[in-house]
Amino acid sequence: MKLSEVLIKPILTEKANSQTEKLRRYSFKVSRKANKLEIKKAVESFYGVTVTSVNTAVSPAKNKSRFTKAGVISGRKPAYKKAFVTVAEGENIDLYSNI
Repeated sequence: MKLSEVLIKPILTEKANSQTEKLRRYSFKVSRKANKLEIKKAVESFYGVTVTSVNTAVSPAKNKSRFTKAGVISGRKPAYKKAFVTVAEGENIDLYSNI
């Protein structure tokens, strides 16, 4: 798998930001097929940091429905994989540089 296909986007939530400040842990949405070694290589090459650990979690697909004028619309949100990457002491990733 190409390194450019591994990382999809960073996860920017309040919980992720608090983990970044306290534990130097960054959250990314990654490809379902990517393993921990590929995620580590991708983060190190794109952001130029040393990764100490990678934890992954797969969020399952969920059924969603909403009420509209036309009636109830049912759908399904896809499953996705998250990676929690811890960087070395004294290093950080600037996720807000492109905004």
